[in-house]
This record gives sequence, C-alpha cells and structure tokens, in this order.
Amino acid sequence: MSIFVILGLLVCIEAQGPSAVTTVFMKKGDDLILNVDVDVPEKFLVVTWKFNNTVDLVVFAPGGTRSVLPDFTGRIEFPVKKFSVKLKNLQESDSGVYAARVSTLQGDKQLAKYKVIVQGPVSPVELTVDSVDSVVSRSSASCNLTVTCSTQHSNISSTFRCVNRTCSQEGGEQPELTPSGASLQVYLLNSSIICNHSNQVTWTKDFKIIENFCPPYDGSEGSSAGTSVYLVKIVVFSVGLIIMVSAVITVHLMEKLKTHK
Repeated sequence: MSIFVILGLLVCIEAQGPSAVTTVFMKKGDDLILNVDVDVPEKFLVVTWKFNNTVDLVVFAPGGTRSVLPDFTGRIEFPVKKFSVKLKNLQESDSGVYAARVSTLQGDKQLAKYKVIVQGPVSPVELTVDSVDSVVSRSSASCNLTVTCSTQHSNISSTFRCVNRTCSQEGGEQPELTPSGASLQVYLLNSSIICNHSNQVTWTKDFKIIENFCPPYDGSEGSSAGTSVYLVKIVVFSVGLIIMVSAVITVHLMEKLKTHK
C-alpha cells in the first residue's frame, strides 16, 4: 500500500492542530526553506507538506522514504533538518499556504504553516518637477514646488513649500498603493525630494535636489539692511557727540571772554 493511500485513509480521523501561520514575503526567483521546528512523534504514519490544503508536495514515511509530487520534481530539495523542504526558483504562482502535518493512529497534528507571498521587482520610477513658484524679497525667500512621481501604471503628485531654508510637504507623506500592491511615496529628506516605489522585497527611487529649482536664501540682503541701520545709528550718535562737544567749548570760550572784560 503506497504512502499516498495511507494518507487518504487517515483523512476521516483528522484532528485540528495549532493554527499559527508565519507570513513570508519572497522575491521572485529566490529559494525558500520551510522548516519543521517541533518534535514529530516517533511512531508516525506519514508527514505531509500540502499546498493550499489540496496539493501534496512531499510525503515522508517512516524509515526516511519520501515522495515528491511530479509537478515539483527538480524544484524541491531537502535540507539537513528533518522534514524541512526547500522550494527553489519561486514564481508568483507559488504564492499560497504551505502546511506540514503529521498523521498518527491517534489523529493528525499540524507541525508548521506558512503563508508565502512571492513578489516580482517593482518597476522604475521618474520624478518630474511640474511647476516652480518662487519669490525673493529683502527679508525672505519663498518657493513652492509641485512634483509628480510616476511608474508605468501609476503616479502621485505633491507640493513642497520652502521659506528661507526651511521646507515642508503639504499634506504629509501619505503613500499610495499601486494596482500591483506596491507602495508609491513622495517625501522630503534633508534638501532632497525623494520618490520611492517599493514592495516588501524590492524598491526603486528617483530624487531632485530642491536648491536646483529654488534660489537659495542666505539672508545677505537682510544682513545688508541691518548693517545700514547700524551705520545710521553710528552717524547720528557721532553728530550728536560733536554738537555736544562744540557746545561745551563754545560756553567755555564765552566765559573766558567775560573774565577778560
């Protein structure tokens, strides 16, 4: 009697085991090891890895015998750890739930459960500056930039406002989900505007330096104005001092003339 037949006979006495699920995000083309980290009873009938609760990937029998589903031949390897399997060259169609169960005369028990999500690389992004509105005065400089971050199928726009050397983003840094489930986001980092396209396994970005579009403000005009006020104060003080000294000298001379008379 084959081990697949034994497994079928035991379905009627299946007992539910622990339902803990480990979620794993994988990059398309990578390999994934599915581990069994709990002890397996010595007197077991079969240990089975299933895909989406319907497809038997691997069946282990006592004595070390194992059988692999024909569709996965060449794509499954067996690490040193007992009852663990390695899935090779993952594709997006491999996304799903993988569960290992042990069957004994007393019933079935879940050993491990993984929710695997396979993602391909995200597409490149392009950050463009749509408009620039800048105003420079003697006391300050302001600049508004409107930018658009684009992928092949999605785009998101945002406006940044800079006053003197301090910049902020209107509306915050709310990311937007693309049709593929990736995240598209525009945000401010130091003196750069960053456009980021990412999922859980890959990312791409583009950026623009704000000073290349907004004229820098160093306060030189304001500084000059302050210097001019300072000079005016010095001149006024000096003139006043001269007038006071002249008045004292004049009074002194007049008293001398009165004495000689």
